[in-house]
Amino acid sequence: MTASRTTASGTTSGREERSTPASGPVRAPLGRLLRSELRWVLRRPRTQIALGLLALVPVLIGIGIAVAGSPGGGLLTQIAGNGLVLPVAALSISLTLLLPLAVTMAAADALAGESAHGTLRGLLLAPVSRTRLVLVKAVGVLTVAVSAVAAVTVLGIITGLALLGPSGSTHGLLTLSGTEIGPGSALVRVSLAATWTVGQLAAVGAVALAVSSATEHPLVVLAAVLGALIVFGVLSAIPALDWLQPVLLTTGWFAIVDVLRDPLPLDGLATSSLRAGCYLLIGLGLTLARTATREA
Repeated sequence: MTASRTTASGTTSGREERSTPASGPVRAPLGRLLRSELRWVLRRPRTQIALGLLALVPVLIGIGIAVAGSPGGGLLTQIAGNGLVLPVAALSISLTLLLPLAVTMAAADALAGESAHGTLRGLLLAPVSRTRLVLVKAVGVLTVAVSAVAAVTVLGIITGLALLGPSGSTHGLLTLSGTEIGPGSALVRVSLAATWTVGQLAAVGAVALAVSSATEHPLVVLAAVLGALIVFGVLSAIPALDWLQPVLLTTGWFAIVDVLRDPLPLDGLATSSLRAGCYLLIGLGLTLARTATREA
C-alpha cells in the first residue's frame, strides 16, 4: 500500500516536473537582436543610397574647387590648398539637410515603417521587453548617423588631400585664425567635428523616433522632423526672436566651424552638445512612454 502510494506520488511528481513550464518566456540575447537590427538597417537599399549620396558631397565640392578655384566668400574660400578643411566644410553643408534626412529616414522606418508593414506587432508580442525594443531601434538609428558622418568625413579627408593638398610646410591645416597646425592636430580637430556632428544627429534621431512611435506613416515622420528643422532655422534668423534661440536645436550648428580656429574655442561646441543631449533625452523618453503603452 505504501509502495503503491510512493510510486504514484513519484509518478505524479515526475509528471508535474515534466509539465511545469519554464520560468517565463525565453528572451533573445541582446547581442543577437542588435546584430539582426544592424543587418536589416544597413542592407536596406534606401540606407545604402543615402550613404552613397552623402559620400559624394565632399567629392563634388573638392572637384569643383580644384577645377574652378575658390568661390568668392564663406568657409569654402579656405579649402583651396588647405585640403583638411574640406571634411569640416562638407559636414557643415550636409548638416543643414542631408544628414538629418538620412537619420530621419532610418527612424521613420524603425517604428512607423514596421507598423505600416505589420511587423511591429510581431515585435511587440515577442518575448522582448519594450525598453529593449526601443534600445535596439535607437542603436540602429545611431548606426546610420555614425555611418553617414564617417562617409562624409573619410571621403572629405581623402578628396581634400588628393585634389587640394595639405597646407603649407607643416602639411597640416591653415586655421581661420591664420596659424598653421600639424597633420596630427588637424586630424584630431576633424575627428572632433565628426563626433560633435554625430551628437547633433543623435538628437534628431531621438526626436524622429518619438514621432515614429506615434504614427504608422513614415512620411509623416519625415515631414514633421524636417519641417521642424526648417522652422527652427527660420526662427533663428529673426532678430526679434533671439529669446527662442537657446531652445532651438539648430541654433548652435554653425559652431562646427570653431574647430578651424586657433586657439580652439569650446563654448559653442559644448553648449550645442548640451542642447542636443536634452533633445536626446526628451525624444527617447517620449519614445519609451509611447511604446510602453502601445497595444500589440
